[in-house]
Amino acid sequence: MPQAEPAAEALPFEKTIEVRDACLCLHVQRAARALARRFDVVLRPLDLTSGQFSLLTSLNRPAPPTIGSVAELLAMDRTTLTANLKPLERRGLIEVAIDKDDKRSRRLIITPAGRELLAKAYPIWRDAHTALEFKISHGSADDLRKALGALL
Repeated sequence: MPQAEPAAEALPFEKTIEVRDACLCLHVQRAARALARRFDVVLRPLDLTSGQFSLLTSLNRPAPPTIGSVAELLAMDRTTLTANLKPLERRGLIEVAIDKDDKRSRRLIITPAGRELLAKAYPIWRDAHTALEFKISHGSADDLRKALGALL
């Protein structure tokens, strides 16, 4: 009969504290969740989440973007992006169309209803964003964007 492997040594609690205090991933995740909740609250009257606002904004271009280019911009995989497009498509805010130049590719089109909703959402976002930047010391918001951009 094979012998059982020795029990793994428990991670000391001090290491848990180290991760809690130092882990960049944990700190960014916590901040991202808090920010998303804040914007979800202010956009709720429009029945829009912060993620949907970002997605609609990413489609607000002179020409309809491809799924791939939007996925890259939002740092999402295509499967996750496609799942996030479905509710917006059901609401008539976007359309997914075959690219006329490349039948394998799909273009994302923001509809007139989507543009109208985005126009209503933008001032709400702007006010919430301005208040948020005001909470961060002068110049730090730009430093934060730069530092986060370096991680991409």
